Order: sequence, then C-alpha cells, then structure tokens
Amino acid sequence: MTDIAWIDLALTAARPQALGALLRYFRDLDIAEEAFQEACLRAIKTWPDKGPPRDPAAWLIFVGRNSGIDVVRKRSKNDPLPEEEAFSDLSDAEGDMADRLDNSHYRDDILRLMFICCHPDLPATQQIALALRIVSGLSVAQIARAFLVGDSAMEQRITRAKARVAKAGVPFETPGPLERAERLGIVSSMIYLVFNEGYSAGITNPDSAAFCDEAIRLARLLLRIFPSEPEIMGLLALMLLQHSRARTRIDKDGQIVLLEDQDRSRWDSKLINEALALLDKAIRHRKPGPYQVQAAISALHARALTPKDTDWKEITMLYGLLERIQPSPVVTLNKAVAVSKLEGPEAALEMIAPLADKLDGYFYFHGVRGGLMMQAGRRPEAREAFDRAIALANSAAECAHIRQQIDKLGVADT
Repeated sequence: MTDIAWIDLALTAARPQALGALLRYFRDLDIAEEAFQEACLRAIKTWPDKGPPRDPAAWLIFVGRNSGIDVVRKRSKNDPLPEEEAFSDLSDAEGDMADRLDNSHYRDDILRLMFICCHPDLPATQQIALALRIVSGLSVAQIARAFLVGDSAMEQRITRAKARVAKAGVPFETPGPLERAERLGIVSSMIYLVFNEGYSAGITNPDSAAFCDEAIRLARLLLRIFPSEPEIMGLLALMLLQHSRARTRIDKDGQIVLLEDQDRSRWDSKLINEALALLDKAIRHRKPGPYQVQAAISALHARALTPKDTDWKEITMLYGLLERIQPSPVVTLNKAVAVSKLEGPEAALEMIAPLADKLDGYFYFHGVRGGLMMQAGRRPEAREAFDRAIALANSAAECAHIRQQIDKLGVADT
C-alpha cells in the first residue's frame, strides 16, 4: 500500500473522533473543520517520513487544536502567533495526548458530531449532505454528483445547513442518558436516510450508490462505541441484508428486477451471514425496535432459497408488530403485499383502500395497487393505477418497470 493510501485510510477512520473533539474544544464547526484539514495536511507531509503515529486521532486532535488556536488568534488579533517550532516537532507528542485524552468524551464527541448533522431544523436532503461532508469527509463535488446538482449549488446547500445549525445554538454539554438515547434514535434515522438515498438513487447513479457503503460504515462506527444497543445492531443488519442484493436489483439492460425474480445465488452471502449474526444478538436483548423488526423481515427473505420458500405468514406477523411499534401507512402497504401472498389480491386491496388519500402522492402505493388489480383481473383499474405510478416515478428505471407491467395487461401503450 502506498503512503498516500494508508494515510487516507487512517485519516478517514480518525475523522469522526478528531473532528468531534475539535468541535467540542472550539464550539465552532467552521473552525473545527479548518483545524482538522490543517492537521490532515501536516499528516500527509509528516507521516511518510516519521511513520504512522501510535494514535492517529490523538495526533490529529493535538495538531488541529494548535492550528485552531492560531486561527482564533488571527481572527481576534490578540496574542502574537507562537513560533513554528513550538508545535512542529511532533515526534511523540501524540503519545502524551493519547494518554491525556478524556476517554469519557469519545462517544459523546462522535454522537454530537452526528447529531449536529441531523438537527431537526434541517430538511432531509441537507441532513444527508451535511453528514456526508462533515462526518464522512466527502468532497462537495462528490456529494453534488450523487445528488445530480452543480458544485456551487451543493456548496450553498451545505453552507445554509451550517448556518441553520449555528443559529439553532446546539448545546455542547455532555448529554445525559435520556438525551443520549434520543440522539441515538435521531442519528440512526440520519444514517438510514443516507443509506436509502444510495439504495433508491443508486439504481441509475453510481455516485449515489456509494452512499450505501458510507451509511454502513457509519453504522459500524456507531456500533463500536455503543456495542450493546440492539437497535443499532438491527439498523446495521437491515442495511447489510438490503445491500446484499445490490448486484441483482438491476438487469444488464438497466431494468429493475423485483425481489422474487432476483438470482439469489448472486446475493452476497458474507453480508447476509454477518447480518443474521447481528440480528440474533440483538434479539437476545429482548428489546424489539423498528430496525430489528425490519431486519427480521429482510432476514426471512434472505433465508428463503426460492421465492416459494418465503415464510409469508411470519412476515405478515412481523409487519403487524411493526404497525404497533411504528404505525405508518407505508408499513400497512407492505403488510398488504404479504397478505396478498397468503389470502389473495382482493384481501390486500381491501387493506390498502383506506390508505388512498394519505399515499396518493407515493409512487409505490400506485405500483402495488396496480399489481394487485392486475392479479385480481381488474385490468382497467390496474391501468389507471399504473398510469398514476408513472406520473410519480422518481427515475427512468421506475418508469420503465411500470411500463412493463402495462404491457403485461395487453393494453396498447399510448
């Protein structure tokens, strides 16, 4: 591995802890970012000659803090800047810093950093963009390509998000147990937002598909610092199970392949086995949550060797549990699909009829409804539902998939 390669890996791994500690120290996101970037530049210059530090995060915090102090002094025009020699000889300075770091702050630094990115004042798109920029360290250009917008537009989006966070005055004190639990839930939602952005948009945009890997990396980080939280285990298991099917979701022509039509031999067994082990561990805590239940549903699909082996009765029961834990029209819609496998399309159509007003602007509602109508032989109604789905499609691939369903109806596509 080249010097730049291992340094890049080390900087990426250390970023959340180092940036989180600098944010706690300076209480200013821009200064913390600038200090961290300066520390990274010094690492690129120093590490190839002197070798990797014992604790990269501690080294970056030490150097970044000195750099940040310089920035603050320049802005305030108070004390003169220290001589370069005062902090440039870092042969083993990071060792002392590692010993003196308050380890009790480690979890809260990272949690605070993630929490800031998913502040409730921010819309979901800004939460994702800010998390990818601040926590993951992706460049503005990388994020812009994934969102299919220009670099300047994405820069403005991230700048507006930072301004909102600064205006909101997010507290920097160490959160108590109740607040920490609340933050974990919000951070988990943000990570899943990042994953879903990649999962949905990645069908047609490879730059967005990389978000899935980044969300999984963030979930692994969260699980390392909160190893006994069953919902984080469930979240990671859920994303691993969904990501295990990535290679089979699109055919060679770029068309969507439904779950029941996918080549299961190409599913990633390594990801599946890891997810199943995580899920079993989470369930032993006997504290079921939405991510664990969703992961359990995905696990039943993963364990089925063929679509006919799927345990739809158990899946229906799990969706019923999910409805009680986290009631949502979308959950009921998914439950109806499972019910259709057991009781037929008419029973499922009866279930989703009350959802029409709430989900009228939801692409998948009309796609599911059209499919159920087609199974029930109600072809004109199926065509009407499919037409509505096409109008709401989020991508050309979704549009093409619905047109395939219309072709199956035997009705001329105008």
